[in-house]
Amino acid sequence: MQKRNLAILFGLLLSLLLGACAIPTIQPTPTPTRTPKPTLTPTPSSTPTPSPTPTPAFPVTVGCQPFIPAGACATLREEIAAKPTYFSWIDDPVSADLVLGGADTPHNQVIGSWTYLLVAPFMTTPDAISLAALQNSWAGTAAETCVPLFLTAETRRALVTLWGPPSSENVQALAAAELLTATQIAGGWAIIPFEELHPRWKVLQIEGYSPVEKGALPATYPLTIPFYLGSAGRPEMLKIADLNATSISNRTAENLTVVVMTGVTAMTRGMAQLMDAKGVTYPAQDIKPWFEEADFVHISNEVSFKPDCVACGHGCMSFCSHDSYIGLLEEIHANIIELTGNHLEDQGSSWVDHSLAMYQERGWQWFGGGTNQEEGSQPLLVEDGPNKIAFLGCNTVGPFAGEDSGGAAHCGDFEELRVNITTVRAAGYLPIVSIQHQEAYEYMPSARQLRDFRSLAAAGAVMVQGSQAHQPQTLEFYGDTFIHYGLGNFFFDQMWSLGTRQEFVDQLTFYEGQLININLHTALLEEFGRPRPMSAEEREGFLQMIFALSPNQN
Repeated sequence: MQKRNLAILFGLLLSLLLGACAIPTIQPTPTPTRTPKPTLTPTPSSTPTPSPTPTPAFPVTVGCQPFIPAGACATLREEIAAKPTYFSWIDDPVSADLVLGGADTPHNQVIGSWTYLLVAPFMTTPDAISLAALQNSWAGTAAETCVPLFLTAETRRALVTLWGPPSSENVQALAAAELLTATQIAGGWAIIPFEELHPRWKVLQIEGYSPVEKGALPATYPLTIPFYLGSAGRPEMLKIADLNATSISNRTAENLTVVVMTGVTAMTRGMAQLMDAKGVTYPAQDIKPWFEEADFVHISNEVSFKPDCVACGHGCMSFCSHDSYIGLLEEIHANIIELTGNHLEDQGSSWVDHSLAMYQERGWQWFGGGTNQEEGSQPLLVEDGPNKIAFLGCNTVGPFAGEDSGGAAHCGDFEELRVNITTVRAAGYLPIVSIQHQEAYEYMPSARQLRDFRSLAAAGAVMVQGSQAHQPQTLEFYGDTFIHYGLGNFFFDQMWSLGTRQEFVDQLTFYEGQLININLHTALLEEFGRPRPMSAEEREGFLQMIFALSPNQN
């Protein structure tokens, strides 16, 4: 989109310049000869010399002000390189006919912007700060609240145009590769351009907003720098109609894809009784906003639907869900169903087929199980704009789908799953893998979990999660892979311990073919089935504990 807009811009500019070449030479009108008076000798009129036709100066030179990020200049330079007869790049912006610069560029028009993020290491508990706190750290004022700030020299030059020179003591410029380590050591923040975001960073909201959220940035977001194309000496070149104001940008909202991953869903027992008493959608009322902007909402639904299912008591272990309960999943916009659960066949494998028919009616897709083992072991491939994502999953403990019966896919020795991960990754898909592993009511994963999950990470998964966990487990980065060993319950009735009430909902953001961000939502189960967002105090304590237990905190 950026290249097409810039092509239109330069095409219009080119037509304007070529039009100037076609202006015809104007011949002066001869002065008529008057009849002289008899007593006077007439003086003949001289014929004026025609003015020469103006020759446009080709090529038109284009340059960037020093504070403009290299990526923005490269986008502009790439476009003009395609038309060397008419445009040329010049490193000295003072001498350029057209200059990409700031608001003080003469005769300017907005043609883009660059978005920056305030980030901290992923295992950081604060989620947001105020603009005032950020500016205090930039200026070095209010020393008791200053947080060390790190950025590259290029980012520093850009931000000086917004806030003026920073504190030399509190703000340090480093190479991009050094920023993460520096913030970890100093307990500081970094400011990075949007295109440098990766999952090991946590994006901090400023005034309640984060650029990894979908949609256009609000005008009040303080870390966006607008760019202007202007000309001091040849302003006539800018008289171009309908100049697009987003031609140069490092953030295209349409290229963001959001995937929300959840833990155990089992709409049975006490949860079913809650839904019968207060309404099918009642359990989602507090956490529904987490799912509103998602493109893909994952549900690990462990229980098959049955039209005559009756809610059983808290002690029963043979599960079913009434068909009407699917309305709860519709309420949160579910469209990706995981079928690795242990209770799919509690009432018979025919109800797996019945549930699949209900999903199919709604246009939902599934993975990790299906009508038979062969179907269940196949990757689910989805695409959204430039982002290609694969979902894969299996069960280690059973019961399993058969050759002719529905259920969960069998993991076996994980070799087939590893091959599938490698294959889809080679085809350009980013694999999300969910494993129904051996259950353990522990925050720490078992040694077998560590071994199995890390082997899937090594095969090329971008995320591996444990869907078996009724109690959430810790997490780590293993190489470039995010591993969350267990998310805990999502919709279920286990209220008998704090651990079974604590929940994770993981929001993954993809951009232009890369996983760039992971946002950890945290909830606490109430009323045997209604998750609510944790309070700030609950969340801080929970995350501190989970992060401290991580087997790899780097």
